[in-house]
Amino acid sequence: MSTNSVAHEHQQPELVTLVLQAQQGDKLCREQLIKDYRPFYLRVASSVAKRYLVLGRDDEASIAMLAFDEAINSYDPEAGASFLSFAEIVIKRRMIDFFRRKSKTKDEIPMSSLETDEGETSVMQRIESNEALGIIQIQRETEERREEIFRLNQLLSEYGVLFGELVKISPKHKDARARALEVAKTLASSPELMAFLTKRKALPLKELEKVVGVSRKTLERQRKYIITLTLILVGEFTYLQEYLKDKV
Repeated sequence: MSTNSVAHEHQQPELVTLVLQAQQGDKLCREQLIKDYRPFYLRVASSVAKRYLVLGRDDEASIAMLAFDEAINSYDPEAGASFLSFAEIVIKRRMIDFFRRKSKTKDEIPMSSLETDEGETSVMQRIESNEALGIIQIQRETEERREEIFRLNQLLSEYGVLFGELVKISPKHKDARARALEVAKTLASSPELMAFLTKRKALPLKELEKVVGVSRKTLERQRKYIITLTLILVGEFTYLQEYLKDKV
């Protein structure tokens, strides 16, 4: 396998095969993936670190390699996303975790550092570090949002819903969106209705119609939208749940 194949989409089926072989315990295959895709995960890590990273010299490079290995273990080809897209999210998440842990030790500025010229430099370094922490926090939140969307996309595929069609299927009027959200809340709060949804991957239309005061025709028309709202409500989707409060 050539490292030049990293960027070529037509190599993806071969890559998926290799990842699955590694998941099944093929150590040589795993080692080959980690070796051949080194330029990929170092490039992703360098983009987060904002500097060129070298494996064996920089801690961040080691974090990236371990994250790539983690991605090999966790990847599910049935979810619909490419392995490299998934691996990029995992690498960036682990990099941001690393920087946050590292920055926590630099938050406090001791008074003793103000006593000398050298201390003045130290103060500036701490201030810059705090500013960097703010940037890292923004980056982390951005990556967490991306990860939530990625996980929701995986989940929706099990219900025959495409993430890309959500804008199209979303009700145009705010009142209609609000009613759909109330239906989703009713569904999410009922173990029996949720059992139907998760088992059959479909709305329990007959049962819902009895308890929500919305016509079956409307429920059928908003089926995908209601399913999406319900999955967000019951899942670990912190940012998407906040979005629902503001937008729906």
